[in-house]
Amino acid sequence: MLVGATIEALREEGFSGTSAREIARRAGCNQGLVFYHFGSVTNLLLAALDEVSALRLARYQGAVDEADDLGQLVATAESVFVEDLDAGFISVLTEMMAGASSTPGLGAEVAARIAPWRLFAADAMRDTLADTPFAQLVAPEELAHAVVALYLGLEMLAHLDGDRSLALALFERARQIAGLLGALSAVPVTKEEP
Repeated sequence: MLVGATIEALREEGFSGTSAREIARRAGCNQGLVFYHFGSVTNLLLAALDEVSALRLARYQGAVDEADDLGQLVATAESVFVEDLDAGFISVLTEMMAGASSTPGLGAEVAARIAPWRLFAADAMRDTLADTPFAQLVAPEELAHAVVALYLGLEMLAHLDGDRSLALALFERARQIAGLLGALSAVPVTKEEP
């Protein structure tokens, strides 16, 4: 009840508007329950971020498990990108990131909650590229960092200006590149005799 109300408040009121009073109003309870159950508003905000992250990570993992190649992985990323924007999930993270600049210690907590996403992306990249010549080009952890940063940036910009067309165009380009990489990885490599 309190976590759900906090998620709703973060999406609609932003970090600065998500007070114990606002959360309690949305939950239909006394604001003292925020402190009784969570100790502080910050702890409740982090619990809300944890809830959204766990739900989305389960959704992403299920979708990635169904992807057999890089093209399907890109299509999966696009579909969950649209889901995240439509449901306002990115607002929870972006508001927490914004709040980290004015709340001591919050930045480290938010960063710690992004780390599993980098690990998830690295595993997905490693699995998808494992049997291709591209597996040796870049470390999965480096690629994962870039993918998470790009994905967050795309979601933040699309949310900020309300225009997702440029982000969706990038997904289309990524699908084209994935097709090209798939075709290149299917070409047999022959060694010349000396």
